[in-house]
Amino acid sequence: MSYNWKQFTKRIPIKAPAKAIYAAWSTQQGLESWFLRVAQFTKADGTPRTKSSHIEAGDTYKWRWFGYDDTAIEEKEILLANGWDKLQFSFSGGCIVTVAIKQEDGETICELVQDMPMEDINEQQHFFIECGNGWGFYMTNLKSVLEGGLDLRNKNVKLKQVISA
Repeated sequence: MSYNWKQFTKRIPIKAPAKAIYAAWSTQQGLESWFLRVAQFTKADGTPRTKSSHIEAGDTYKWRWFGYDDTAIEEKEILLANGWDKLQFSFSGGCIVTVAIKQEDGETICELVQDMPMEDINEQQHFFIECGNGWGFYMTNLKSVLEGGLDLRNKNVKLKQVISA
């Protein structure tokens, strides 16, 4: 049986307005509340975005996580940000992540799709498994933070190999 390692989808219903979910993904302040230790964005003209300023296509980012030292850094580009329900960014290993906020059966759904365009099957499998696990946790944390305020992330850099970092 053949398996498609080139893409995965993670979906979660969140009892929050679509605008709040979008802000949680599209601002430094939002991302640092549930996902990242540091989320810095720079506009296409080279000026930094403020903590509450929404990202735009062409911005670049510099991200750091709790549970990791400053050598664990991701620096890539925002590919799409429509201002209300969809954004897309380049990610580790050449992956592309697309986030969409949808209404479905009276619920607000946050949907993440990660594409692994590389041709090496071992590389695809690595990103499929590792990123899939990570996004599962972080999207659960997004729901937790937006619905009740509890942040589940490990913030102790000395604790290694935990699912919450």
